[in-house]
Amino acid sequence: MVDADDIIGLLRSEQTGRKVIRNLLRKGWLTRLTGGRYMLLPPERGAESTGENNPLALAAAVVEDSYVGWWSAAAFHGFTTQMPATVFVAVTKQTKARTVEDTEIRFVTIPARKFFGAKRYTVYGRSVSISDPEKMIVDCIDRPDLAGGPAELTRIVHAGMAETDQGKLIDVAIEMKSTSLLQRLGFLTDLVARPLDDELRTRLRDAIPKSTRSTFGRKKRRDGDIGYVAAWGLFVHARRNDLLSEVPRIRKTDQSRADDRTNP
Repeated sequence: MVDADDIIGLLRSEQTGRKVIRNLLRKGWLTRLTGGRYMLLPPERGAESTGENNPLALAAAVVEDSYVGWWSAAAFHGFTTQMPATVFVAVTKQTKARTVEDTEIRFVTIPARKFFGAKRYTVYGRSVSISDPEKMIVDCIDRPDLAGGPAELTRIVHAGMAETDQGKLIDVAIEMKSTSLLQRLGFLTDLVARPLDDELRTRLRDAIPKSTRSTFGRKKRRDGDIGYVAAWGLFVHARRNDLLSEVPRIRKTDQSRADDRTNP
């Protein structure tokens, strides 16, 4: 990354610095990220570069203190077959959405207590801050609207639970300090037949205040919806088949065990 002030300071002339920046932009050696901030393209792109074909790197570079998350991170980690057109980026200060080199970037402002759990990954030669698998799952459960909706979220949880550390997942979820998130996590792991082990399940339930109720799915209930799930204190305004429509076929024996846990 490079700032306009750095180039101007190096050349000791604002007029010359601005001219150099314009020339580099025209030739494709720089990509404008935001006012006065640019991404320098590597020399291996050739004498006349065609631009940065790395939407995650572009998105993460716009705001220094940020990370790529939610549906975009799920696609990066391979927990969904969908490739969202918009890159979702977590920030702590409100930032307007923008388009950089045909990449739509949505900046999601989150409180400081939820801004953690990102790692540096190399994406096509660029170092990019992306939520790690456990934080990605938790973020998606916290904001299903940023994960493609309830059915897509269910697919992400099914794929992710097979490759993540359950203990770390519970640690991350509890650190987020959201009761509805904990209730959804418990319900979804049961639904997709990836239940938590007994010790972690007990720890998760103990972290949910008694008599607390929350909702998952649509705002209003419809006929055929799952309804109230007593095990997690959750009203599910969605049909089971709809939630599982994007999930690979679950063996009947596994689903039966999951149903027993969800409705003891």
